[in-house]
Amino acid sequence: MKDGIITLAAGVPRLHLADPAANVGEIVSLIRQAEDEGACVLVLPRLCVTGCTCGDLFSQTPLLRAAEKALLDIAADTADADILAFVGVPLTVEGRLYSCAAALHRGKILGIVPQTFIPRAERHFSSAPAARTIVTLGGAQIPFGTGLLFSCASVPELKVGAEIGEDAFLPVPPSVNLCAAGALVIVHPDSSPELVRAAEARRNQLLAQGGRLSCAYVHANAGPGESSTDLVYGGCCRISDGAQIRAVTSRYEENDLCWTPVDLAHLLRERQRGGFFDGILADVQTVSFDLPLRETELIRPIVPPYPFVPTAKITRAARCREILDMQSHGLARRLTAAHAGGAVIAVSGGLDSTLALLVTARAFDLLGWEREKITTVTMPCYGTTGRTRSNAQTLSEELGTSFREIPIAEAVAIHFRDIGHDPADHSVTYENSQARERTQIIMDLANKTNSLVIGTGDLSELALGWATYNGDHMSNYGVNGGLPKTLIRHIVSFCADDAEEDGQTALAAVLRDILATPVSPELLPAKDGEISQKTEDIVGPYDLHDFFLYCIVRRGYSPAK
Repeated sequence: MKDGIITLAAGVPRLHLADPAANVGEIVSLIRQAEDEGACVLVLPRLCVTGCTCGDLFSQTPLLRAAEKALLDIAADTADADILAFVGVPLTVEGRLYSCAAALHRGKILGIVPQTFIPRAERHFSSAPAARTIVTLGGAQIPFGTGLLFSCASVPELKVGAEIGEDAFLPVPPSVNLCAAGALVIVHPDSSPELVRAAEARRNQLLAQGGRLSCAYVHANAGPGESSTDLVYGGCCRISDGAQIRAVTSRYEENDLCWTPVDLAHLLRERQRGGFFDGILADVQTVSFDLPLRETELIRPIVPPYPFVPTAKITRAARCREILDMQSHGLARRLTAAHAGGAVIAVSGGLDSTLALLVTARAFDLLGWEREKITTVTMPCYGTTGRTRSNAQTLSEELGTSFREIPIAEAVAIHFRDIGHDPADHSVTYENSQARERTQIIMDLANKTNSLVIGTGDLSELALGWATYNGDHMSNYGVNGGLPKTLIRHIVSFCADDAEEDGQTALAAVLRDILATPVSPELLPAKDGEISQKTEDIVGPYDLHDFFLYCIVRRGYSPAK
């Protein structure tokens, strides 16, 4: 519960159809299990106190009285439970029967939410009344109606709203109003039958609701204990975190429970970034409750260790292909808009310039331009090693570009003499003079050929300021500026696999050797022909930089969190 991270749960209790007294023990048992797992909120299926397939029995007074008593018994039996539990129950209010979700907490019924849209087949039930009211159950007065918002005093982010059954599939479902009023958790007690592809449709609906409303969505569906006279019910509960499914129960299982931690503070920030509900006047009644603050057990990573890199190989490959398409199409458009005659790119034999060159080659292919119009330039100086120099040339030649080598040691030495700098002083002046000399060369070459200078710097370097001001931080069009270093490595690896599949073994080999080369600006003299200046020895591992960059900038976490 610290830092807005709480555990949500959904479950399918074993059902004794039309026997509320027998269902009390099953429901209480599942509430206890969810509490033991650290859940703050539990959602059970629609009409789970009786079952949703009672048919004409819903017109029987004994069943409805037994359901009301069962609800009060469940509340009494969980009087010491620190959990907000939503239980599906049929209730008669002012002579009308409603399909309801009752919110229970520490022995009290905090509020009752009736279903609004009633399918024609369920003629026994009435649609929710237009106005909220108060009902009396067990001697207590309880809010009754739609638009109830359950708000936790100790966890400000924990604001919960409910939509029931088919209400979730309305053009404007209740969740829109509830989220506009601040709900970050929407619970959905449901009783959807199993039909061909119905489970897939429910999953897509869940993802759509959670994603567009930027909320956690908890769906609990009626299970196999229901009658199979007309339809079959499979259970299968799901919990989503925005547009991601985080927990699922098995189909056709009873007494089943799923739970997962969810970062509500992150969802709130996403919603604030988007301004989703600006101008919507929400109509809700807030019902307060409280929970003791306790640690949330993180049974899954709230943030993956490599947040920019998909874990699954297939997904990762698709992501790499998508990014390459975006980069190359964007560059192609810029080249035509600028009426450029070509492109100039400094290749170092490192990861960033390699990806920039691969993207540039793809852009030229899209335009139908000859790759010879790409001028690749390597500019060796004091720190350049034979390995990176060779890889830069091999890569350029394998891609069919116009390759040039322009050594800069002599020009830099003259510059040192002009500014009175001792070449033995390997300070920042020593390093940046080389970077600025390289930038001057490629800018001037671009002027000569009416070309654009393609920038190579990546997101991780830009965030750290790991670039030479008025040097390699400058270009006409930077293709890597939105990509973190951890992801660039995988994109280049994807390109190597692609090249090998196409029979371009030499290109694949040089790409793999570049991947195996330590990241370095090569601005300090090499030692015994090997790279002496390794970036991650200086600024730290990019794995960590990208992790913190994502957490702090993208998710808005405080340093402590």
